[in-house]
Order: sequence, then C-alpha cells, then structure tokens
Amino acid sequence: MSKLIIANWKTNPLNIAEGIELAKASDFPNVVICPPFPFLNAVGENLTNASLGTQDVFWGNLGPYTGEVSWRQLLELGVKYVIIGHSERRIYLKETDELINNKLIAALNAELKVILCVGEPREIRDKGINAAKNYVEQQLDKDLIGIENCKLKNENLLIAYEPIWAIGTGISDKLEDTIGMASFIKTLLASRYSLKPLVLYGGSVNAANAKEILSAKEIDGALVGGASLKPEEFQEIVKFSTALRAYAENLYIKHQS
Repeated sequence: MSKLIIANWKTNPLNIAEGIELAKASDFPNVVICPPFPFLNAVGENLTNASLGTQDVFWGNLGPYTGEVSWRQLLELGVKYVIIGHSERRIYLKETDELINNKLIAALNAELKVILCVGEPREIRDKGINAAKNYVEQQLDKDLIGIENCKLKNENLLIAYEPIWAIGTGISDKLEDTIGMASFIKTLLASRYSLKPLVLYGGSVNAANAKEILSAKEIDGALVGGASLKPEEFQEIVKFSTALRAYAENLYIKHQS
C-alpha cells in the first residue's frame, strides 16, 4: 500500500524561486507539499505528481477577516489538503480546540482533505504512554465535535500524531510507542465515530528513521518538517514508501545526474 508523505515547509524558504526549485525536487506521487501562503500559486503551477496543501485555513467565507485565508480562496488555487491544529500553531498562536474544530468542520464541508495534528507535550509523556493516549483522546474528542454532519469525512480526514517533545529534535518516538498510538487512534475513531482515517507520524521524521517508521503497517505515512527542506533527504524518505520505491529510486537517480 502506498504511504502518504506530507512536506510541511513551515516558514521556508526565503523566496518563490527557491520554493519552485524545492517543489520540483519533491514532486512525487503520494506526496503533499505544503508551502507558505505566498508561494502557493507558484508551487502549484510547478507540480505534476504531488498534491498541493496548506499549513492552515480560515473557517469563514470571503469577508472582513483581516490576515486570514478562506477555504474558498484555497480551492481556487487548486489546494487539496490542509494541515489543521499543528502543535506550533497551538503553542505560538494559542489556537484552541474550539478554533481548530471550526476550521476542521469548514474544511471538510468544502471537501478539502484535512490533516488534523494531535500529540502530547513532554510533561504528559513523562507520565507514561497511557497518559499520552488520554491526552490525545481528549484532543480528538474536542477537535471532532460535529464531524458526524460533515461530508466525505472518512475519505477526507487524516490524523497526524506528532509528539510535541520530538518535533525539531531529530529524535523520533520509540517505534513501539508510535505503533501503539496509531492503533489506539484508529480503534478510538472507529468505535466512537465510525471513522477509518489514515494515521501519519510527524515527530522529527528524517532519512535515518523513515524506513523503520514507514515499514509499520499501522502507520500510513509521515508528516515531514525540517527534512522536507533538504531535497536529497526528502527523496530518501519518499523511497521508503513501499509502493513508491521503484519510482522514487529512478527519479532520485535522475535528480543526481
């Protein structure tokens, strides 16, 4: 089964020319590229295989919402995926679960594919994996309020488990704990909401750990941050997605020649 690889560029790179170059080097099937808002149009125009995504979305329609980008505008640009609830927005922008829920419901009703991020901070994980599962369960319950009334929720909802304490450290969670969390999330959503979403891992995925992470059948892909800004490393990650291996290896060789 093909596994989804999502490139979250965050506030990078510096300019459109660098963004286009990076997009072309990351343009694989089953890849989603999420550049900053100013680069969306240029990146989208240069993708042949990958899908275009964004790092956020506003829940409202067009109107007096200073500084926001509506789901309607994103659809006009050919955006297919949106990241919602990333830990950095929860921490630095003080996004609440209520606000995240508003975005999620609006995006799903717009038939965008939502990548909902959940995950625990260090002080919770230090209490053990069960405490982490309880924390994630509470996030999901709040973030998914009203989802039963949305369209295409099964096809368009993805969960990215990102243990906050692992992001940006270069050290991923223990594989057995990641597998356990992915299985927990799938079981919870199936029993409580009759959902069967893909569950991705998003805590410092890099070329050194991607093969092990993506080899687990419970993990359906990866949300890649810093490594997505390094073309050679990102290509290595894509290679490890089983169904893409032959294609990625051939394309990787072409990029090196």
